[in-house]
Amino acid sequence: MIDFLTEYNLTGLTIGIATFLIIGLFHPLVIKAEYYFGVRCWWAFLVGGFVFVALSLIISNIILSTIMGVIAFSCFWSILEVFAQKKRVEKGWFPSNPKRK
Repeated sequence: MIDFLTEYNLTGLTIGIATFLIIGLFHPLVIKAEYYFGVRCWWAFLVGGFVFVALSLIISNIILSTIMGVIAFSCFWSILEVFAQKKRVEKGWFPSNPKRK
């Protein structure tokens, strides 16, 4: 499969599509994480980020390594987004979890 992607110069397109899907996955993930756990879930994104950084360094395949790196930095960015999501909830833009109070 990797040979096919390389032969037809689809490596960049594959990484681009994967990045688009990963970012699209992390948007609702942050919203749900803040809704159910509040900002105290930030450490899970930090740990996940470090795990995917390690995977990115270990994996020798350029496509998979790059995708692991994208996931890692999406996790790191999600730490900031969890705190921003808390502010959006306080402004009333998103619902707060009544069970968590």
